[in-house]
Amino acid sequence: MRNVLVLNGPNLNLLGTRQPEVYGSTTLQMVEDLCVQHGVSVGLQVSHLQSNHEGALIDAIHAARGVQDGLVLNAGAFTHTSVALMDAIASVELPVVEVHLSNIHAREAFRHKSFIAPVALGQICGFGAQSYVLALDALAAHLTAGGAA
Repeated sequence: MRNVLVLNGPNLNLLGTRQPEVYGSTTLQMVEDLCVQHGVSVGLQVSHLQSNHEGALIDAIHAARGVQDGLVLNAGAFTHTSVALMDAIASVELPVVEVHLSNIHAREAFRHKSFIAPVALGQICGFGAQSYVLALDALAAHLTAGGAA
């Protein structure tokens, strides 16, 4: 099995209670359980980390090098602000799939810009918790194909 780290950024620890009209009623624990279960079905061993701190996410990305085969990243609001996360991803040279629960392109204009997208394999957004499943499928297919884009 390949090892994949699912990283969740700021405020995602509040899933299920934070703006359910935007993010739904699914909790972070439910998302994590879904990812672990689905990961097994596509040959991925999934681990998780959530942090509200940019530096902790950067440290996790750095630590993933040589340990993880890929990353799924929901950087939350850092998506739209963090050159440091973008640089960390570029530095570790691991395949990353960017994920968002809501459709960031249908929301406020400031959410349309992603600093993660230029260094990610792709971006999946707008499908709620299913976005993570789709990201794992994409990452598994990428890894199975030998890393070809």
